[in-house]
Amino acid sequence: MIILAVDTTMPTGSVALLRDGALLAELNAESGLTHSERLLASVEAVLASQKIALSAVDGFAVAAGPGSFTGIRIGLSTVKSFCFASGKPGVAVSTLEALALKLVPCGGRFLCPMLDAKKGEVYAALFESKAGRIVESIPQGAYKPQEFPARLPARRVVHFIGNGAALYKEAITAGLKNRAVFVSRSPYIGFEVGRIGFEALKAGKGLAGADLRPVYFRKSQAEE
Repeated sequence: MIILAVDTTMPTGSVALLRDGALLAELNAESGLTHSERLLASVEAVLASQKIALSAVDGFAVAAGPGSFTGIRIGLSTVKSFCFASGKPGVAVSTLEALALKLVPCGGRFLCPMLDAKKGEVYAALFESKAGRIVESIPQGAYKPQEFPARLPARRVVHFIGNGAALYKEAITAGLKNRAVFVSRSPYIGFEVGRIGFEALKAGKGLAGADLRPVYFRKSQAEE
């Protein structure tokens, strides 16, 4: 099964191509161009690198948030159009879940992805790693970074990832002391979005493009 995965939820952008969960090609970018300016070119480059046509893709995966409201809309609208044009299914993947998956190779049990949500908040959750899979144990949502550490399991080491963890490192450390481990990994999650999407599609959980929904935990400034 060939999967095309897209992430435009953060300033960095990522497009990945997978076959049966294994990475074939990935293009990661952080540039002055907007996602709308570079996304389709990135998709074309990734497909061309493997000599695979878009029509040969069996399904699509897209990071659906939380993250930049504009970025989320660009990624979703693009993947929806791919699904509509091809008749192939898609999967909307949580940005936080994909970030947590990047922490699994670190060997930690408790994994905390954290993104800067602006306005003094973070998008965060806690996942537990079990036999190579991750299970959500604290719900994804928008939290005050000074209060979120109190929700974490007592006397347990927690591994953190994401720009929110870097931004609020002092507040996290004040709550967890030496139980907080900050992991430095790249912010690109195209491959992880593809892995999660592959498992969902394999389980028959793919949706029509029109049914793909963003992951929002609060209104955008334009809607407030």
